[in-house]
Amino acid sequence: MKQKEMRLSLASLLLALSGMLLTACQTNGQSGSNESDTHERDKQSVRNNDITDTHEANNEHHDKGERDAMPLKEVTPDEWQVEVLAENLNIPWALNVHEDVIFMTNREGHIIEIENGETTQSELQTSTPVAHIGEGGLLGFVLAEDFFDTGEAYAYYTYQTDEGHFENRIVRVEQQHNNGWSETEILLDNIPGAEIHNGGRLAVGPDGMLYAAIGDADIPDAAQDESNLAGTILRMTPEGDIPEDNPIEGSYVYSYGHRNPQGLAWRNNGEMYSSEHGAVGHDEINIIESGHNYGWPVIEGDETEEGMEEPLIHSGEDTWAPSGVTFWEEQLLVTGLRGEALYLFDEEGEEMIDIFSGEGRLRDVTYDGDALYVITNNRDGRGQPKENDDRLLKLTLNQ
Repeated sequence: MKQKEMRLSLASLLLALSGMLLTACQTNGQSGSNESDTHERDKQSVRNNDITDTHEANNEHHDKGERDAMPLKEVTPDEWQVEVLAENLNIPWALNVHEDVIFMTNREGHIIEIENGETTQSELQTSTPVAHIGEGGLLGFVLAEDFFDTGEAYAYYTYQTDEGHFENRIVRVEQQHNNGWSETEILLDNIPGAEIHNGGRLAVGPDGMLYAAIGDADIPDAAQDESNLAGTILRMTPEGDIPEDNPIEGSYVYSYGHRNPQGLAWRNNGEMYSSEHGAVGHDEINIIESGHNYGWPVIEGDETEEGMEEPLIHSGEDTWAPSGVTFWEEQLLVTGLRGEALYLFDEEGEEMIDIFSGEGRLRDVTYDGDALYVITNNRDGRGQPKENDDRLLKLTLNQ
């Protein structure tokens, strides 16, 4: 466990340094809020690793600064204000917020947009029909960094080959104004797929690269094969090329040994985190490093093996079924499907804390401005749908 302790020590040092910067800003009469004005400014600030400039640029909401920096483990359930932004959704999967417009996918193959309280849904026009089977379908979705100019985004979906096999692909898609969304280019296909363990999360990293979380396609041993895309996290350029600095020459593989990763997020220092489903319990939160092997199916939980990474934290015999992840300030938040909660990773206590629950299975979460946005997944075949499920919720802290 020495490596995990070193990581936690480093994370604690970074939190202390961040606190010193925050105190300095407040001494000068500036807010410590990390609220972002635009998606592009967030990306550029992270890319430059300039935390001080981020705080100075985002001081418009002075009255929220102290509360945003408050440790969420100190927040009680009745301090959340919950607003329902959309309901009667059917298995929404990925969630993006861009300039007060919310974009979601659902597994059936639609892209949903919510703006000014109005919800519109359009089928994504794809080169091969989306195969909504088991855990497959239209999954990951992320806006391109130049979305405002190009209307482009990236999507990840399951399809069926002519031979009847299920595979996944990553594509570029474009918003066609009044005509919905259309696939414009296949960036990578023939990604192993199955009725379960398709992974599916897409994210643009602080380096401007596109990352994809890929499941083991129900073939555990494939995750230990560096030449196989199953059980990996992939990294590519926005054009779909293999970056020259990838750890394996000529390969999209950035890390491997994963079972079914479904969440990707970066800390302000550029450190990359991922959530992953275990077999029976032993769900994981991992810090992802280039070229590293995360052990599945050779090790899980507290097991160790030379050359393989231990998780930052795991669920033991319990089950979180973690999916989407995001950071509120420097605090990692994770949605739980089986756990039916929004979890906070408490670094000091090395535990996951339930900070919001009661809405059933939670699939994805994102942080924008002073709010968290969360989607439920009670209609995914494993939940107990209530009236008006599934729903998009906006969570803010009562002042």
